[in-house]
Amino acid sequence: MQIPDAINTLAAMIDKAHEDRQERPRPHMGCSMLGDPCERKLWLSFRWATVEKFPGRILRLFRRGQNEEETIVSDLRAAGCHVTNTGESQSRVNFGCHVSGSIDGIIESGVPEAIGKRHILEAKTHSLKSFNDLVAKGVQLSKPAHWAQMQVYMLGAKVDRALYYAVCKDDDRIYTERVKLCQESAEAFVERGKRIALLERIAEPLAGASPSWYLCKFCPSYDFCHKGQTTKNVNCRTCAHSTPKDDGTWHCARWASEIPVDAQHAACDSHVFHPDLVGWKLAGGKGDWSAVYEIEGKEIINGEDGYHSKEIAAGLDLILADDKNVNALREQLGGRLC
Repeated sequence: MQIPDAINTLAAMIDKAHEDRQERPRPHMGCSMLGDPCERKLWLSFRWATVEKFPGRILRLFRRGQNEEETIVSDLRAAGCHVTNTGESQSRVNFGCHVSGSIDGIIESGVPEAIGKRHILEAKTHSLKSFNDLVAKGVQLSKPAHWAQMQVYMLGAKVDRALYYAVCKDDDRIYTERVKLCQESAEAFVERGKRIALLERIAEPLAGASPSWYLCKFCPSYDFCHKGQTTKNVNCRTCAHSTPKDDGTWHCARWASEIPVDAQHAACDSHVFHPDLVGWKLAGGKGDWSAVYEIEGKEIINGEDGYHSKEIAAGLDLILADDKNVNALREQLGGRLC
């Protein structure tokens, strides 16, 4: 028997530890997302229909980027900049209607080109290729989503300048760029986010979307859009009974009440898959709080009068097989597939 490589085993254990404590999806439409060109991607993310699970190595990369913010702030202060609202004291901008975000920091003064001007601080780390492209093109052309993020933050904080601070992870080079507020663009990004958040039906895909397009190939919603994958995420936001409201809350028609954020992750037994999040034909309703879906030629009741959504997500093959033992377990003993 070959003895396992201790170093690789340990690395795998570290990565798994990170994977086991991944953060839950954010409850709001984040300002960092508003510059993404695909409205369907934003809608699916906001609905928690496609929740990206990252491998441990990527999670460690994210951590490195977050840790870099403290170093960046330290270097800015060493250069004479007065930086506030960083770390656990970050400022938040909230535009209502589910659109909000957190700012890396605010430079009160000290930026050489405008010593007395306040600037929003946006700190990013880049790979060598990404960094070189940024230096060659500038942030608006190279990283339009980052530019949009700064525009929204400036609008929300009522600050008309931002400092984009980029660090190359390969050789520690620094690139900084001052960005001016474009009020019209910032307002358009915010209104777009609000509109997408309140859509009851799925947004249209990005024009020109195709399975081979790079923007699609690296999207967490790729399988959903291009392979007809049904969402596996059973939560209140993937339920046909829930509706996002313009006051930033979610409302449940089944229980006629607001749904607290913590409760949204669990979903109740009355959950019915939103028809736009499954690849099945809606064949009608069953009572007030269940739907009938046609799946592979069979009519399956989804909801409190039939199969719970978690059962369908976990054991659709058993349901379609119409196994007598499974049916008896459910009907006679009140058992469930999950």
